Amino acid sequence: MKKIINTSNAPAPIGPYNQATLVGNILYTSGQIAINPKTDELVLDSIKSETEQVMQNLQAVLNAADMNFENVFKTTIFISDMHNFSEINEVYSSYFNPETAPARETVEVANLPKFVNVEISVIAAI
Repeated sequence: MKKIINTSNAPAPIGPYNQATLVGNILYTSGQIAINPKTDELVLDSIKSETEQVMQNLQAVLNAADMNFENVFKTTIFISDMHNFSEINEVYSSYFNPETAPARETVEVANLPKFVNVEISVIAAI
């Protein structure tokens, strides 16, 4: 059975999807971009601040499912420019214990929703 997860502490979906779906004990999040949920404005001051907002949005979705980053076992990162990888990775890595960090892939893409620079999704388990 699936349970839909939505929280006002993360941006509302901008299409026909939900922030996350819990199936059994596995949580699948939709990709998060750097929309500040309080203002509905994009945070694009720098790649680090953009990535920080993405991670905060993911944290809010995880929290809504009674989880945190320790529950994450897989991430997917889409970036518009691989030259931003090290700065994105610096912010991203601050949310995980290096010894228990999840598996992940990072893919450079031509465009992302709202033409942002980074989008991240996670898969987590209770």
